[in-house]
Amino acid sequence: MAFMKVLILVKTYPVLSKKYSELVCTAGLTENFQWIRIYPVPFRLLEFEKKYKKYQWLEADLIKNSADPRPESYRIKNFDTIRLLHFIDTKNNWQERKNLILKNLPIYKDLKTLIQKANKNNLSLALFKPEKIIDFIAEETERDWDSELVNKIENDIKQPDLFTTDEELQLKETFELVKKIPYKFSYKFLDEKGKESCLMIEDWELGQLYWNCLKKGIDEKKAIEKVRQKYFIEFKKKDLYLYLGTTRQFHGWAKNPFVIIGVFYPPFIDSLFDEF
Repeated sequence: MAFMKVLILVKTYPVLSKKYSELVCTAGLTENFQWIRIYPVPFRLLEFEKKYKKYQWLEADLIKNSADPRPESYRIKNFDTIRLLHFIDTKNNWQERKNLILKNLPIYKDLKTLIQKANKNNLSLALFKPEKIIDFIAEETERDWDSELVNKIENDIKQPDLFTTDEELQLKETFELVKKIPYKFSYKFLDEKGKESCLMIEDWELGQLYWNCLKKGIDEKKAIEKVRQKYFIEFKKKDLYLYLGTTRQFHGWAKNPFVIIGVFYPPFIDSLFDEF
């Protein structure tokens, strides 16, 4: 077994899968401060004590994902080996998180450089610092998942096998597929060279914020404004970084294979205050 410790930095919004029902892309740092992608993970079907948070260390039996050519891609060989460890909070103005991330990861500011590295298969994950966030865009898209895929997944989930535990069986009986977000959210931004780009945001937190607004009785238009308020207005007042990742489909050849898989937004610190 190749047990590895990983600090989780990213969880993307779930997508449907014929093989795994639902999938979440997870990315983070190893103990040696190297990027790692953990995929596939049927996160919402994991037992409760296996469900990790962002900025939580975990340990698991990980092996290189031979089906994914991207250099940082690994998969969990046995989900029963997942063990949750220390969670890093935001005390002292996010100091522990900043020490781990900003002091140990390369911070890219030129998108062209990143794309060149991805097209040479040198990397597929990166921490990026935009020069300026120009806009936050919400575009309407398909409102529902493909019905045939949904029916297949729901039927498969109900079929237990010989190795299904009582807890897993109970989870499957009450499990409901994640809702599809009927909007595509993107950032339009400039890099340090003045290049303008528009990248889709696949952060799970964004999707959860949208649904939480609707649960409170807010209509879709106002829910989008709430999301925009946080991701555009509030985050522009923070020291904002973007976690970028390539999609497997476009990695190695596309004009821009990256999407935004998460955001890192520690507060700015007053340098005068910092001295005391």
